[in-house]
Amino acid sequence: MVRWRWLLSALAGAGAASFVGGRVGLLAAPVAIAAAWVTLGRVEPITVRREREQARRELPHVVRLLGTALAAGAAPTDALEVVAEALPGAASRRLRPVAVRLSLGADPVATWSALAADSALAPLGRALARAQSGGVPVATAVTRLADDMARMARADVEDRARAVGVRAAAPLGLCLLPAFLLIGIVPLVGGLLGSLAL
Repeated sequence: MVRWRWLLSALAGAGAASFVGGRVGLLAAPVAIAAAWVTLGRVEPITVRREREQARRELPHVVRLLGTALAAGAAPTDALEVVAEALPGAASRRLRPVAVRLSLGADPVATWSALAADSALAPLGRALARAQSGGVPVATAVTRLADDMARMARADVEDRARAVGVRAAAPLGLCLLPAFLLIGIVPLVGGLLGSLAL
C-alpha cells in the first residue's frame, strides 16, 4: 500500500469529488487526499507485523529457556546469548541488542525498561525491570513469568476449544432444522389439515 500511496490518495480525492459533487466536492477532494495520504503512511508493513507476531509466539519458549539458564547460575548477559543461539528467530534477534548493551555495562533497569517498550517482548522487559529495581532475583522473576505465560497459554487453548462448540452450533442448527421441519412438523401439519378437510 505504501508503494501505491500517491495513486490511492489521488483515487480517494477523485472519489470524494465525484461523490460529493459541485464546489463542495472540489473542497472535499484535498481533504480526502490528505486523509488518505496520512492513513496510508501509518500502515504497518506486513513484514514488520509478521516478525512481531513471530516474536510473540516464540516468547514463552524464550522465557522458559532464559529461566532455565538463569536458574543454572548463568549471568543475565550469558543467559541471553545462550537463548539467542539456541532459539534463532524474531525474539532472539530482538534480544541480541539487549545482551550487547548489558555486556557493555549499560544500566540493567534502563535496558530492561527499553525492552518493555517492545510490543512483542514487553512482558519479559517489564518483569526483568521490576526484578532489577526491586532487588528480586532475576531467575525468580523469569521463572514466575514463564509459569504465568504457560498458564495463560493453557487458558487460551481452553477458550479456543470452548469456542469451537459455540461455532459448531450454527452450522449444525442450519443442517438439522430443515430436517426437523420436513420430518416432524410438515407431516403433522399435513395430517391436521387432512383431518380438517374431511
